[in-house]
Amino acid sequence: MRIFLTGATGFVGSLILTELQSARHQVLGLTRSESGARKLAAAGADVHRGTIEDLDSLRAAADRVDAVIHTAFDHDFTTYAANCEKDRAAILAMGSVLRGSRRPLVITSATGMGDVGEGRPAVEHIFNADYPIPRVASELAGHALLQSGVDVRVVRLPQVHDTVKQGLITPYVEHARKAGSVGYLGKGNDCWSAAHVTDVARLYVRVLEAGRMGARYHAVAEEGVMFRHIAEAVAAGLGLPAVSLSAAEAETHFGWLSIFIGLDKSASSDWTREQLGWEPIGPTLLSDLRAMDYAVSEQGAA
Repeated sequence: MRIFLTGATGFVGSLILTELQSARHQVLGLTRSESGARKLAAAGADVHRGTIEDLDSLRAAADRVDAVIHTAFDHDFTTYAANCEKDRAAILAMGSVLRGSRRPLVITSATGMGDVGEGRPAVEHIFNADYPIPRVASELAGHALLQSGVDVRVVRLPQVHDTVKQGLITPYVEHARKAGSVGYLGKGNDCWSAAHVTDVARLYVRVLEAGRMGARYHAVAEEGVMFRHIAEAVAAGLGLPAVSLSAAEAETHFGWLSIFIGLDKSASSDWTREQLGWEPIGPTLLSDLRAMDYAVSEQGAA
């Protein structure tokens, strides 16, 4: 198939590109920059110049392909709500040209959308539109398209990691470096689900090839890693103390990160594994945090 891949030069998207090519799919990759275009061309992909804000460009690309995988997202979390609304618009734009066809649109969301409450892990068959983060906008857009007959499939992401990036933990590390301590809320018993980036990339291709219309899939290798253990691994890497904070202290200490700290983000992938035969094999989150070169991370943040 010919696949339009947004985020094709990004952390997850660049590995999806490789997996798609290994499966003999042809990739049309979205990029906004000349350096990105050169990278895609060198990888053997076709190049589509544009941005996720340029809705006409997204529609034009989606109209030229057999399927779309959408991973691009503006990860400036200081404008998170606005970025989620921007994602909603991009999803609706691409989906509008797929209506009436059997061409799938694979979109990206977060595992928290499957939160069932009561302290239980999030699951695939639940969509909690009241979950307290703005990323619900992405799945609301997907649901609207699904109702109009578009073959929408959802991949929900946990903390996606390697030894360079770890989802929300990456800005958490840099915040701790500046603050001089590595904070966690209360006893740090809240848990965050996680998966290695190579396992996540493989799942996207499985969802494209074997997923079904309207289904949601969890790219989760570890159901829940206790946040205190995450904080302790980061503290060891930075050579800083790990400190317990009260709720009042946490809101002041973490700034925009406070909407995530203390929020349990454990999630199951049992149904995903059963349906798609997907089995994660990559390193664990804590092993990647312990193997990370924090000196290199500091230079990159400077």
